[in-house]
Amino acid sequence: MAYSHRLAFCFLISAFSFFFACAQDRQVGDGCEGCEGVYEYGNRKLNAVDTLPDFNDKGPKMLVTGTIFKKDGKTPAKDVILYIYHTDQTGEYPTKGNETGWGKRHGYIRGWIKTGADGKYSFYTLRPGAYPGRQNPEHIHPTIKEPGYSAYWIDEYLFEDDPILSKHEKDSQPGRGGKGIIKVTKDKNGMQIARRDIILGLNVPGYQ
Repeated sequence: MAYSHRLAFCFLISAFSFFFACAQDRQVGDGCEGCEGVYEYGNRKLNAVDTLPDFNDKGPKMLVTGTIFKKDGKTPAKDVILYIYHTDQTGEYPTKGNETGWGKRHGYIRGWIKTGADGKYSFYTLRPGAYPGRQNPEHIHPTIKEPGYSAYWIDEYLFEDDPILSKHEKDSQPGRGGKGIIKVTKDKNGMQIARRDIILGLNVPGYQ
């Protein structure tokens, strides 16, 4: 078999294996547009810490950290992928022109984290800007992919000190994955620190 044919054959087998594995996942949630982005990390080796591409740009630096727990809210969850993306300082989802897949809409400020046995995760980024016009609060979009379940969205990361975050917005959060409204503090160097723990499947339709 020619090399090109062998390469194509191997690609097809890999693709089939991927889609077969996905088909075995229990389908949960009530629709998840853009959740496919959780798989778009290419050949990167994921770990419990990621630094998003905007971190060294000008703006308020931020560390978001926490622990992902199983449904019981106590047991750390291993091998969970957390996909996050957000706007730049102008409130836009910036692109560089070479994006593929959901990167065309989510922009290049995105990251992927995979938990270890302790369930902990952290990511470094800049605090996102609100959409132009400042009608929506600053936020970070998260997607969860855990073994055995389809990818699903959880509550956005919202910031307790955001003046745009209204009482109505706070009260209307569904609590998927737990509370998404996070308190922000600063370390001695002025970096903003925010903590959010996540409970898998909490308030996610169809999750057992």
